[in-house]
Amino acid sequence: SATSTSCWGRRDDQPLEAIAPPAAGVATDVSSGGGERGATPGAPTPTPTPTPTTTYTAVSAGGRHTCALKSTGEIDCWGANAYGQRTVPPGTYTAVSAGDWHTCAVSAAGAISCWGLSTEGRTNAPAGSFTAVGAGDQHSCGLRTSGAVECWGNNLHGQSNDPTGSFTAIGVGSNHNCGLLSSGAIDCWGNDGSGRDADQSGSFTAVSAGAQHNCAITSSGAIDCWGYGANGRADDQTGSFTAVSAGDGHSCAVSSAGAISCWGLDTQRQVRDAPSGVFTAVSAGNAHTCAVTSAGTIVCWGRNVENQAPPTRSP
Repeated sequence: SATSTSCWGRRDDQPLEAIAPPAAGVATDVSSGGGERGATPGAPTPTPTPTPTTTYTAVSAGGRHTCALKSTGEIDCWGANAYGQRTVPPGTYTAVSAGDWHTCAVSAAGAISCWGLSTEGRTNAPAGSFTAVGAGDQHSCGLRTSGAVECWGNNLHGQSNDPTGSFTAIGVGSNHNCGLLSSGAIDCWGNDGSGRDADQSGSFTAVSAGAQHNCAITSSGAIDCWGYGANGRADDQTGSFTAVSAGDGHSCAVSSAGAISCWGLDTQRQVRDAPSGVFTAVSAGNAHTCAVTSAGTIVCWGRNVENQAPPTRSP
């Protein structure tokens, strides 16, 4: 004859309940062990879908703050925030540039947003569709999808004059700029001190404008630099490189093997503390440097008074 079964124990402070036996002829599973509730006995446990890993894809070291682009399109900024330069507007982005006291970025829709110190009109980005942007000391420039360059903000040295021609990349310095023309040559404009605005003939694949000097990668992979050369910041580099960045008083590059090389002013160890490892991008700021590792994390070194250069950072 059937018998009843009772169970007891704490059940979230609820009264004990009796569990009635199954009806006659109804099979029950009394096997022990774990498993997903409701799963067919003996069936394999489904493999959960892995959560996509978020990584950093780009970094920009500014005056006293740093910003980085995530693989999700979000932007992280850290360091000084006296003027809101690291307070990122909501949205997704494809590019970011940290200037001295302001930041600019290209949205997923191609629009430019700028935030931070707004004097001189440096954050008054024009409407339209852009592929790249650069933030300098008191001005900014954007590269339109048409290949035209448009600049805004302080124009004391002509740095906010729009150049003519079709460009594929731009480098925005303190008060001058350089652009990579479709022909592979380089056009520079703005402050002409120490020859920093000198155009470069030949064939180049990348260009970066610093405070008073510039560096570019030739079609052969070597690095040519020009402008103010104190402390060796504008020394040419032999070898093969994939990325280069000219900062205030120093320069850094990523070799074709992924190694970091830095040269120039080293008062804050922004040169000598360059880490070993494999990297995909580098950015030289005022007195600090940050780079993206092959794993998608960020390593920084140099001046860290405002927490603009934490040793490591993950998304």
